[in-house]
Amino acid sequence: MPARPHRHRLSPAGLALALAAATAAPAFAAGSAQVELIPRSALFGNPERSSAQLSPDGRYLSWLAPVNGVMNVWVAPADDPAKARAVTDDAARGIRSYVWSYREGTLLYLRDSGGDENFHLYAVDVAKPGQARDLTAYPKTRASLVRLAHRHPDRILVGMNDRDPKWHDLYEVDLASGERKRVLENKDRLSGYLADGDLKVGRATRSREDGGGELLAADGKGGWTVIDTIPFEDSQTTKYEGYSDDGRTLYLTDSRGRNTAALYAVDADGKKSLLLEDARADVGARLSDPRSDRVQAASVYYLRQQWKPLDPAVGRDLTWLQGKLGAGEVSVASRSLDDRAWVVSYSAAEEPGTTYLYKRGGSGEPSLTRLFSTRPALDGQPLVPMWPVEIGARDGKTLVSYLSLPKSADANGDGKPDRPVPLVLFVHGGPWARDYYGYHAYAQWLANRGYASLRVNYRGSTGFGKDFINAGDGEWAGKMHDDLIDAVDWAVKQGVTKKEDVAIMGGSYGGYATLVGLTFTPDAFKCGVDIVGPSNLETLLKTIPPYWASIFEQFARRMGDPRTEAGRKQLAERSPIGRVDKIDKPLLIGQGANDPRVNQAESDQIVEAMRKKNIPVTYALFPDEGHGFARPENSMAFNAVAEGFLAQCLGGRAQPIGEDFKGSSITVPAGADGVKGLEAALKTHKQEVKK
Repeated sequence: MPARPHRHRLSPAGLALALAAATAAPAFAAGSAQVELIPRSALFGNPERSSAQLSPDGRYLSWLAPVNGVMNVWVAPADDPAKARAVTDDAARGIRSYVWSYREGTLLYLRDSGGDENFHLYAVDVAKPGQARDLTAYPKTRASLVRLAHRHPDRILVGMNDRDPKWHDLYEVDLASGERKRVLENKDRLSGYLADGDLKVGRATRSREDGGGELLAADGKGGWTVIDTIPFEDSQTTKYEGYSDDGRTLYLTDSRGRNTAALYAVDADGKKSLLLEDARADVGARLSDPRSDRVQAASVYYLRQQWKPLDPAVGRDLTWLQGKLGAGEVSVASRSLDDRAWVVSYSAAEEPGTTYLYKRGGSGEPSLTRLFSTRPALDGQPLVPMWPVEIGARDGKTLVSYLSLPKSADANGDGKPDRPVPLVLFVHGGPWARDYYGYHAYAQWLANRGYASLRVNYRGSTGFGKDFINAGDGEWAGKMHDDLIDAVDWAVKQGVTKKEDVAIMGGSYGGYATLVGLTFTPDAFKCGVDIVGPSNLETLLKTIPPYWASIFEQFARRMGDPRTEAGRKQLAERSPIGRVDKIDKPLLIGQGANDPRVNQAESDQIVEAMRKKNIPVTYALFPDEGHGFARPENSMAFNAVAEGFLAQCLGGRAQPIGEDFKGSSITVPAGADGVKGLEAALKTHKQEVKK
């Protein structure tokens, strides 16, 4: 990138004066005070209930809900939800992912330890609450659930990497006894397994040395034969998804010979049949028949999600549900095996989520019963709409983005600002992921505190075809960052904000983008909040988890290859750690000590470099967290700090830290004096912990 002109950098004393001035004169405080302050606990605390599912036999309803402040699985008779009881008793990080097996009354869930991402697979019988069994009780093992099969309810296929941390062997696990039997020893660098409803592996996938992929079939001699190849440029948008129950159909999303990924069915002879395509966006989520696994509908997500039915009956269901529930987004979370009952979720930007039990009509009228609201504490709160917008990048690419405005800046709710307010550019992680429309806790939090927020699908984001993803190759801190700057320029031109009133914030790649913003384009942002962002791309790639071996070539080709001199040079040039002396704006960093993806050293080294140069920085470290903050106590603690930090920088409203450190493991190794009230809150917290 071209060198920027020399600028005068504030001294630490000057920086403190600038912060004081920003705090003393919030130009928009009166307007933002017109709406009620939404408590952080309502936004970032545990949901009251979430993730509802039906058991395959339709007898039980389940959901996640707190037990003593920790998320656990609750189960109730489907016809009497009021009789729910907790069947798990996790007292640490909580359960975030679970599924019903086909064995009567048996649930499965994944859980790691302290954020290390070594997820173990547990089973619990609803008749024996609190007696969960670890089906993968091996040290430093990451388990993956490969296949459930309704015709074989007592057995499941599970991948485990206890033999070799880089590669998952395939096991059949007996749910009654917990015993495992190795089905396949992975000595061929296999990245995935595709099994049918008889738990037979028909195909496997493998990454190629050039970063592409392969589909493999067993050769009958204990080896594998390559039957299809996926070029590197299609590797993010082409994927074999899985078999139908009878093993006769293999589903595939494919971008080869086209830009966006279309959905295909592949028969036993290898013949491909096109099921759904869209010129603007990749085919995404799917609805499949619970017995046959036949795809019945799929979604395309450009600005908003659109369901496209392949089965007319399911199409009628989706149309009926949308008509009953409103203009937000409908999703089917779970279906009974006989397909007579569905669990349906409805959400919108101003509605965190409501869950319903849907009884399909058959020959009669369908029925819809409201089960619960995910966050009833937000009912009646001043939540704001979210506006999908298309922003033009400097080279003509379209950046699908999402804008949220505080009520004080959009009195009539038309998505057009009445006056400029400070803006927080909120950058998504990945970077091979994307932002969506809908309820977003951070967008609502920022709007309520008086800030506009803008979430940008910069090049490299997924969902918009392979050309858009591949345009980000080699562009970390390059054109990917230019897209963010172009989005800010758009917001200024639209009257959303003023150029001098913009902060940047994000996690993972978004944290990296924050550090890039303050080091590569320091004039563009007034301050930054980095959550688990890498500061040194070379050390990042040296410390990625061993089980990412199958995707290492993706990182090397898209970021820079640490095995070559040219690659190391590129990684160094795009690393914020080499430009620390450019930082002259306030920076807040949050990090989990157990993060296996972005090691603690990524934050430690930039904090140390800044302190050596007497550049102020506030650093919050959580010893029981990994890549992000899973425990709500830690999430609320960090956001309490971030809220005070942003108020000092941008002049918005801030709820006092109060009791938001309660139950948190927060430590602040550096810069506690950089956020008003932080030192006092830490002192009180330490005293309470000692008690």
